[in-house]
Amino acid sequence: MDSPLTIYIDGSCPLCRREARFLERLDRGRGRLRMVDIADLGFDPETAGRSIDELMGRIHAAAQDGSMITGVEVFRRAYRAVGWGWLLAWTAWPGLRWLADAGYILFARYRHLFGGGRAACTDGQCKT
Repeated sequence: MDSPLTIYIDGSCPLCRREARFLERLDRGRGRLRMVDIADLGFDPETAGRSIDELMGRIHAAAQDGSMITGVEVFRRAYRAVGWGWLLAWTAWPGLRWLADAGYILFARYRHLFGGGRAACTDGQCKT
């Protein structure tokens, strides 16, 4: 079996947690995806080779070949890994890719306004 796509999620974001749970259900225990909560107090960002600010700024994932990917490409690969790649295929089409990527950057910046907001953040650490 190939190594899983390791997705770094912001567990302090309710919407992000819901998306991670949904993807885990689609994976159905096949081990194609691995979620890592970057909001967990024990998380060390050095394991991802990024700063916590970079990881919190937008979604990141370590691909099977070890390369780091960000943004909508993470979702495209995650959905492809669980057999639902068709759902986000349009986000890679010429002319629409830039729109999806730009929309995600805007969404990522304000994601805590959706679905419950950021809970109990102090000193750069958030608790759920």
